[in-house]
Amino acid sequence: MKKKIIKTISFCFLGFFILFVLFNMIGFLYAFITPKLDIRNANAFSVFDNQGKLVFQGNGNDSWVSLNNCNDNIINATISVEDKNFYKHFGFDFLRITKAMIINLSSRSIKQGASSITQQYAKNLFLDFEQSWKRKWKEMWLTYELEAHYTKNEILEGYLNTINYGHGMYGISNASKYYFGKDVKDLSLSEASILAGIPNSPSDYSPLDNYELSKERQLVVLTRMYKNGYITKEEMNEAYNKNLEFKSSDFGNSLSSLLYYNDAVMAELNSIDSIPKSYLDTGNIKIYTSLDIEAQNSLELGLEKNAVNQKVETSKVMMNPKDGSIIALIGGINYGNSQFNRAINSYRQPGSTVKPFLYYRALENGFTASTTFFSKKTTFYFDNKQTYSPKNYGGIYANKEISLAAAIAYSDNIFAVKTHLFLGEEELYDVLKKVGVTSKIEKSPSLALGTYEMSMYELTAAYATLANGGKKVNPHLITKVVDKEGNILYEYNTLKDEYVLDSDITYLISELLTGTYDVNLVDYTYPTCFSMTSSITHKYAIKTGSTDTDSWVVGYTPEVVFASWAGYDDSSIIPTEVIAGNKSSWVTSMEAFFKEKDATWYKTPKDIVGVLVNPITGNPVTRNKENKKILYYLKGTEPLKIKK
Repeated sequence: MKKKIIKTISFCFLGFFILFVLFNMIGFLYAFITPKLDIRNANAFSVFDNQGKLVFQGNGNDSWVSLNNCNDNIINATISVEDKNFYKHFGFDFLRITKAMIINLSSRSIKQGASSITQQYAKNLFLDFEQSWKRKWKEMWLTYELEAHYTKNEILEGYLNTINYGHGMYGISNASKYYFGKDVKDLSLSEASILAGIPNSPSDYSPLDNYELSKERQLVVLTRMYKNGYITKEEMNEAYNKNLEFKSSDFGNSLSSLLYYNDAVMAELNSIDSIPKSYLDTGNIKIYTSLDIEAQNSLELGLEKNAVNQKVETSKVMMNPKDGSIIALIGGINYGNSQFNRAINSYRQPGSTVKPFLYYRALENGFTASTTFFSKKTTFYFDNKQTYSPKNYGGIYANKEISLAAAIAYSDNIFAVKTHLFLGEEELYDVLKKVGVTSKIEKSPSLALGTYEMSMYELTAAYATLANGGKKVNPHLITKVVDKEGNILYEYNTLKDEYVLDSDITYLISELLTGTYDVNLVDYTYPTCFSMTSSITHKYAIKTGSTDTDSWVVGYTPEVVFASWAGYDDSSIIPTEVIAGNKSSWVTSMEAFFKEKDATWYKTPKDIVGVLVNPITGNPVTRNKENKKILYYLKGTEPLKIKK
């Protein structure tokens, strides 16, 4: 029986080996008959911010360094830590792959990777960072092509000139100048071993951000160099203990979250039909964006507030509401841990952040800030014998009449559903489509509570329409793309002014959204943003949205719209700390954004009047009353008499 099992295993192994040989033969045959790729220009790109400052650079010829000008320190360090059998295999180190599979299967987790330098270089030849089987398949064939058309030294040279060394530095020449202010040929063993350790996880192993982690990684590099016979033990210890002097260059940037912005730029670039795909593969292009480094920095300042635990993720977008240009973006807590860009690829339930669009339509149809509904625990019954029983957050109900202004401040779900059903389910649907929501949503009672998924881009652009007085915008990051001769390949054309909302009513909504953090609305409960009140020094329109799995804060001024999401990728139920952290993160970033600039507010339109009222009841009051706030109304709809 034992011999039979061994025989069966042997036949299976032989069959696998034959298939493996055939597959490789086909792969290399395919590679030989395909055109030779110009690796010196592939993925050659430069990305600039809104001030024309370089923030990212691919493998442009201006920074390309030949292998002859790279000293042995960086070459040997890179081979040792990334692919010690580089000169022995044909693109795939199958012994290493097999070993990694066994380790990962036995540990039931990804403990070890097995990509060769050629495979990693193939990956670097793409401008997009989409994770898909189609891309993986293309990477595999490109690995064969590189091995078929180029020598090992040419492949290693290309790899060193395209790999990401953190802080927007692509290529060893840029990295050497950025970190140490010197040419590659002048790198010491200590400096080279630090740089060789970075590409495994640039945000974790940057010596400027995480010096201790970078030193741990450096020891791994030096140890492997010693084991592979490149250096002696004395040289290893001397290099590790040597004090390093970093000379960060002005053309770099220390914001690790910029990698998410860069990924979003590349995704947008690949979607522009007017740019020939040949340029994306071979072309030395310059990409000008709307990135505002100060805005990006403000997002990073608030990022740590989101880090409730290791699994909590976030996405954030800052947009100029005048034209839809995205000035800052974060797609996750840590790019080194997860490159999935939630700002552009994730679809989540927006929750109560859709309510301003519901109340916009209500104000169009005769409602005012003083319109009241009785808010209590309610079950709604429909003709088809269906029922709907929405609940307020925390199970808190007014059990009395409250105004529309109060309903917005408390994010009262009963008031919202009553308004939604009173108007008709098609009304909110119509407004959301007008402001640019393209995701699939349905006309249903729960639409008023944001139960249908949409992207952060859609939600931010929708709020931009409120912020700019009703004009529809198109979210975008790229303003212009030019080729190496300076010819304009693409230039963003701002949409012709298309006002889809009424400017007077968007003003009313903006004013109502200031009640979410107003102490004058403290009554049977607190406004949803009350915890942020002590930190707010400017006037903002703010709305939160909380579902079992998602926390949103979206707010704006005439200058900027800022949306922040927090939650779990697997849609687990979020604890209250996640909601609190997201609010704290939002206000930290927004206040930082306006630290050196003035936050303006909207001029009251001539057809709008302000009345001092009790914001909970909506009734006019005198100035000696405790709870009072100026609410705004279309002329002719304001409450005129003070009720005793």
